[in-house]
Amino acid sequence: MNQNQRFLSLDVFRGLTVACMILVNTPGTWQYVYAPLNHAKWDGCTPTDLVFPFFLFAVGNAMSFAMKKFNTLSNAQVLGKIFKRTALIFFIGLFLNLYPFGRYDAEGNFNFVDLGTLRILGVLQRIALCYCIAALLIHYLKPKGAAIVTCLMLLGYWGVMWYFGRRATLIA
Repeated sequence: MNQNQRFLSLDVFRGLTVACMILVNTPGTWQYVYAPLNHAKWDGCTPTDLVFPFFLFAVGNAMSFAMKKFNTLSNAQVLGKIFKRTALIFFIGLFLNLYPFGRYDAEGNFNFVDLGTLRILGVLQRIALCYCIAALLIHYLKPKGAAIVTCLMLLGYWGVMWYFGRRATLIA
């Protein structure tokens, strides 16, 4: 198989996911949003709630093809590539959260963005962190070990949500 071969199904899935991202983030007016374009309040699921997991699914599939070439690289080169891509995606996300860096008020004065309201863990930043963790797991633990660690992390997350979610309900 050619290393530069594209997978049409993955490209189409990724493109549809990005189109859905654009749709749910720009619904027109926020006062009259079509209900499926809103996130579910807490219990429930709308098509909007599936966009982020679908994109991570596409990222994971692309990683399975792209990370095969890491086997020929040294440990330092692999870490450099993983951390460089993670930092790049993370800082692009921060840049997009800050852009356009400020706005003009009614009097014509330019006011810079308040850094206190900066969303540090936006969507791109979370994608970067997921990529970093997944890439490290896959490279160092191989698929079987990565699957075991992933299951343990999901069980741990479930346990925390079950314990603290139940306690929060009992307290309220």
